[in-house]
Amino acid sequence: MLPYRVFRNEELPGMQHEDGMTLEELRDQIDVLDRQLVELLSERARAAQMAAHLKAAVSLPVYEPSREKAVYANVRAANKGPLPDIELTHIYERIIDVMRALQTNELASDRNAQAHAPGQGTGAQTPETGNRQ
Repeated sequence: MLPYRVFRNEELPGMQHEDGMTLEELRDQIDVLDRQLVELLSERARAAQMAAHLKAAVSLPVYEPSREKAVYANVRAANKGPLPDIELTHIYERIIDVMRALQTNELASDRNAQAHAPGQGTGAQTPETGNRQ
């Protein structure tokens, strides 16, 4: 591995990209984009949670390989670079893994809440209160 040097901002006062942006300006732009990505991922997560409820209502599984393949095809078709398609697909594989886990956890929470709803108890004591359900 080649040695590298970490530069402090004050060591790069005149350093600019060919478009005129400094490293600090580029980092600021990246920070703004990261915040936008977080907002979009949160919006996607909320949609995935709602989809989980609809899937459960019609007895569809959380994991649908054909849907995931369609998502990958959609993002590759929308890709204008500079990320290669394979790298974008890897990013989306991780996003979908997380969204699938979110859906699974959402449905498990719903099942747990239903099991503990009044009139649905087993007569067992709850660990939190010791009262019978």
